[in-house]
Amino acid sequence: MSDDKITFLPYEQAINLVGAIQEEEDIERPNKRILTVYSKKDKELCWFDFEETLAAVGEVNKADKKEAVQNYVLNHIPDWVLEI
Repeated sequence: MSDDKITFLPYEQAINLVGAIQEEEDIERPNKRILTVYSKKDKELCWFDFEETLAAVGEVNKADKKEAVQNYVLNHIPDWVLEI
């Protein structure tokens, strides 16, 4: 296991980089969902486990859930995506 600490892009930089966050089936784990993050150039940047992300977001009003998940993801884009 690495001792490297993950650092995240600033929110504003993530907004300028991310084009879409798609909920998809994890092809490596049946019956699991992931959130795949794509750049504005339609390049896959990273992904998040759907259930873990919902747990991290916590309880929110159903009407606010999509925005809460989006904000969580945009605040947790690892800086290594700039190397892709």
